[in-house]
Amino acid sequence: MARIYKRGKTWYLDIRVKGRRVRQKVGNSKKVAELALKDAEVKVARHEFGFARKDIAIDKLLEKFLEYSKANHRQGSTRRFKAIIENFKSFFETKTSITFLSEITPETIDQYKIYLVNNQDNSSLDEKIKTTPTGIKPETVNFELKTLTNIFNRAIKWGYLKENPVKDVKRFKVNNAKPVRFLSDKECQRLLKACPEKFYPIFFTYLNTGMRKSELINLEWNDIDFRRRKIKIQWKEFWQPKTGQREIPMSQNQFELLQKLKQENDKGLKSNFVFPHKNGSIIKTKLREKLVEIAEEAKIKDLTKIHTLRHTFASHLVMKGVDLPTVKNLMGHSDIQTTMIYAHLAPDHLADAVEKLEF
Repeated sequence: MARIYKRGKTWYLDIRVKGRRVRQKVGNSKKVAELALKDAEVKVARHEFGFARKDIAIDKLLEKFLEYSKANHRQGSTRRFKAIIENFKSFFETKTSITFLSEITPETIDQYKIYLVNNQDNSSLDEKIKTTPTGIKPETVNFELKTLTNIFNRAIKWGYLKENPVKDVKRFKVNNAKPVRFLSDKECQRLLKACPEKFYPIFFTYLNTGMRKSELINLEWNDIDFRRRKIKIQWKEFWQPKTGQREIPMSQNQFELLQKLKQENDKGLKSNFVFPHKNGSIIKTKLREKLVEIAEEAKIKDLTKIHTLRHTFASHLVMKGVDLPTVKNLMGHSDIQTTMIYAHLAPDHLADAVEKLEF
């Protein structure tokens, strides 16, 4: 059964597919609506109405994705997915005509953008994506759209969807990036000099490998390849890397430091972890608080985040002429755009590259 009808100045297509009613806006032209009706009837007869080989209710897909996330992502990522999914569900409470995944269109996602911008109640959002008092931030909307892209891409892989409805939806332009804070050579030296013996290897390794905090505290001796002089960031039963597995080469100083730590560990604690707690388990010290304390003693201003040490590693590589794709791989960035925040630190390197042209 299929028909067209008019509401106000707009024509709609009303059709039943596999026992389910589907309504779609066509436009202001009756002639176009009639053509759309004929096209829909032909596609229904051929079982080609634009659905994937199986469809699913939106609520069920979101529940299924959360279960998938719990098994495949870090807890923090799953928590943020859950907050955004709750927002998405709230939006669909205002769209009672949309029930199934196949009914979501780019127009639906654009309407969701408007809903987010106008929505003042953001209590379900993660602390990292809170809004301003005047409304949701553009970067937060973009973050939600990125999350929906991931969800719908997974739905495509599961066979529930043919095309991602977020694909052609425009993101907001955001241009409020702050300069990256990194330590100078002298600040690095002062920091390491002020480190207590217990914490020197930890902060030395941060500065010389650019590892994330979760990568460093979960680092085990099985991840250290002394023969090849590589640190392996790899999957474990109890932990997963943020952006997949990678290897970080060890400098000579890093190699010697880890060799010494391994010898001490083999004689004493025999922990699986490279930087263990005093009982051999994963380290429990609040490293950020310790870093702030050491920075104050070393008279280093504005050093309040562990991540600054990661920025320092990348920044100094770029300033020494290392190309951005190599930095991207060492840092474990999933997108070169993330690495581009360091591009401005290599003006001389870029100029030298242009000088090599001989046209």
